[in-house]
Amino acid sequence: MELVILSAALIAAIGILAYNRASLTMFTAAIAIILAVGTVLDTVGTLSWLVFLLIALPLNIASVRQQYLTKPLLSLYRKIMPEMSSTEKEAIDAGTTWWEADLFRGNPDWHKMHNFPVPRLSAEEQAFLDGPVEELLAMVDDWHTTHERADLSPEVYQYLKDHGFFAMIIKKQYGGLEFSAFAQSCVLQKLTSKSMVLSSIVGVPNSLGPGELLQHYGTDEQKAHYLPRLAKGLEVPCFALTSPEAGSDAGAIPDTGIICKGEWEGKEVVGMRLTWNKRYITLAPIATVLGLAFKLYDPEGLLGDKEELGITCALIPVTTPGVKIGRRHFPLNVPFQNGPTQGENIFVPLDYIIGGEKMAGQGWRMLVECLSVGRAITLPSNSTGGIKAVALATGAYARIRRQFKLPIGKMEGVEEVMARVGGYAYMADASTSMSVGSIDLGEKPSVISAITKYHMTERMRQAIIDAMDVHGGKGICMGPNNYLARGYQGAPVAITVEGANILTRNMIIYGQGAIRCHPYVLAELQAAQLDDERAAVTAFDKALFGHIGFAISNFFRTFWLSLSGGIFSSAPYNDATAKYYKQMNRFSAALALMSDVAMGTLGGDLKRRERISARLGDILSMLYLTSSVLKRYNDDGRKAEDLPLVQWCCEDNLAKAQLALDELFDNFPARAVAVVLKRVVFPWGRTLRKASDITEHKVARIMQTPGEARSRLGSHLYLKNEPLNQLGLMEQALKDILAAEPIFDKVSHAAGKRLPFFRLNEVADLGLELKVISDAEAQQLRTAEQGRLFAINVDDFEPEYLAADKTLTQQGAGAVEKDKQNKAA
Repeated sequence: MELVILSAALIAAIGILAYNRASLTMFTAAIAIILAVGTVLDTVGTLSWLVFLLIALPLNIASVRQQYLTKPLLSLYRKIMPEMSSTEKEAIDAGTTWWEADLFRGNPDWHKMHNFPVPRLSAEEQAFLDGPVEELLAMVDDWHTTHERADLSPEVYQYLKDHGFFAMIIKKQYGGLEFSAFAQSCVLQKLTSKSMVLSSIVGVPNSLGPGELLQHYGTDEQKAHYLPRLAKGLEVPCFALTSPEAGSDAGAIPDTGIICKGEWEGKEVVGMRLTWNKRYITLAPIATVLGLAFKLYDPEGLLGDKEELGITCALIPVTTPGVKIGRRHFPLNVPFQNGPTQGENIFVPLDYIIGGEKMAGQGWRMLVECLSVGRAITLPSNSTGGIKAVALATGAYARIRRQFKLPIGKMEGVEEVMARVGGYAYMADASTSMSVGSIDLGEKPSVISAITKYHMTERMRQAIIDAMDVHGGKGICMGPNNYLARGYQGAPVAITVEGANILTRNMIIYGQGAIRCHPYVLAELQAAQLDDERAAVTAFDKALFGHIGFAISNFFRTFWLSLSGGIFSSAPYNDATAKYYKQMNRFSAALALMSDVAMGTLGGDLKRRERISARLGDILSMLYLTSSVLKRYNDDGRKAEDLPLVQWCCEDNLAKAQLALDELFDNFPARAVAVVLKRVVFPWGRTLRKASDITEHKVARIMQTPGEARSRLGSHLYLKNEPLNQLGLMEQALKDILAAEPIFDKVSHAAGKRLPFFRLNEVADLGLELKVISDAEAQQLRTAEQGRLFAINVDDFEPEYLAADKTLTQQGAGAVEKDKQNKAA
């Protein structure tokens, strides 16, 4: 009996120490004490002490451990560690880790998260949003932009230049606005709420482009020349990275620069002969200065003894002889300026390299560092603005549009779809704000930027599909009053650019996250690459045994948190959100455990097991998105009216994390390991569920009811009630309908029957005839009818208007068609 009790005590002690991540010394001391107690009770003999000492002494004596354990393991590790290309190494080294690293380590510090500063706009930034941004949006007619002109008007372009819209990222010393990342995000969201073309054109120069690269890496001469000109709009920049042969695999670009001597401005100088063929380059058709990425070679050794210098970035004025630019792509009927550029054997001096000669071959590091910032701002902000606009418009439409004598937003099937849109809107705003907030704290969040870009663009695509389903015929008929169709058409553009989403999910999020966020993996890799063998063994020893302790800890943490449902783990608030923090503690530990298991069993093959990597990345992503939701709820003052949105988001994300983990076990290559660990992680099966019908009903109601919760959901959108702003018109129509409903009820009661809720102008006349409403109330009904008709009606056109060739008459078009048929026959 004493032996059973002692064994149980030993297992419990190991579990408790591992759960709390005790040191090796603490483990050794605790086991020694238990063995000593067993000796006193005469249940532990000499053999047990001998086994203990044979294990404990080598582990605790560093010199012995390193010589007989660490050194052979380091040799083995070097043989099996996955090979990494130079571009992969530079991508991993670029950027910083932030909150995502805490989530990866199995024990998130929630107080740390909530103590991150709340992103705020300065007075200057708020004035810009209230002034120039609103003035600009009042000028834009999106139908004219997208359908009739296929471009912004010259007046809009000039306004953008005059008011610094292309210079939000440029420092004030060069004439720029020097806005925070949060302010840039707010501006882009507001622009997107009316025009995707506008937000795309403004977003790119303030993201990955010459301005960003110059400020970080440019020479003093380059900064002094270009940055003031970019700030004033005298130069329009673009950046050419993507080639027909190298899209998401940007490191494989075939475009070249050859170091050679040539004539420049009448003198022989050392320069580069450039050849490139690029496509999908935003702003290229109207750019005056071309940022160019290419691989640089020095076959004659003019710069040194290295022939292949690597990816390099240069600035090329488009007036340079031989530069081809100006043609346009037509991306899914959302005609932002985007096009190809080519050049063949164009000679330019070395000082065209961004940063000068010393930055030759450093282009990939420059790009990935800047992309880790820009990718977290532009596309997530544009997507967030789009989702929020869709949420408000869908809520208004669903409340105004009636079928079967009630607003369609009260139908349960519609509520289910609306809840997803509303939840995504809240989540998008939360995650984007948290991500850009990290940039304003000085971070370069490469993993977070990939998470945010992927999930916000995917949720934008789903939200616009859902909105189209709710709107029905209103959504599918193109025209000046359709506020959904361009978003629906253009959603795949955001999915495709800045790293295709399939690649981002399957390779980037976890591929970078596993190495950057894990507390020991990167240290192990770096130790293995050291040339000094003694230093390598010492560094590897520290990382390896820290890693082993980390893995043991996460096994016990995962088992206990899964067995108990996490109810005994910590949460910063003891309210309705506490369960979400506790479940995240559980999934964080499970992610850390399964990451070690995947890396340990699959090794370098994990790089090729993309679906395994994707599911692990999904868990990390869901933890980050849920964190951002909880932080936003706290930052907003934990408003009770926002709680349904928080609940929907957290429950949806955690259910997705659970599914990803379950699918990981079902498809894990090491089947015996998967079967055992599935029992550890899911001892009671899959217990989490998505949001209930009641929660979805509450979210749908928030979307349809003007109030503080709905206003927060639609923050930083352009809602002005003016003729060219369909979103503003819908908001006004919703207010007018809600104000008219009590008046309508009064007339129906006086008439002794339930009147149909349309032709409200006739209802107004009846109310006046029955003398139950005032003239002012009658006018409210008439105004509501105008808004109702705007909300439900769709555009129609003369047939000739829709023809691309307006010279074709119907008779002429028929003749053309008959001619085609004759040729086919």
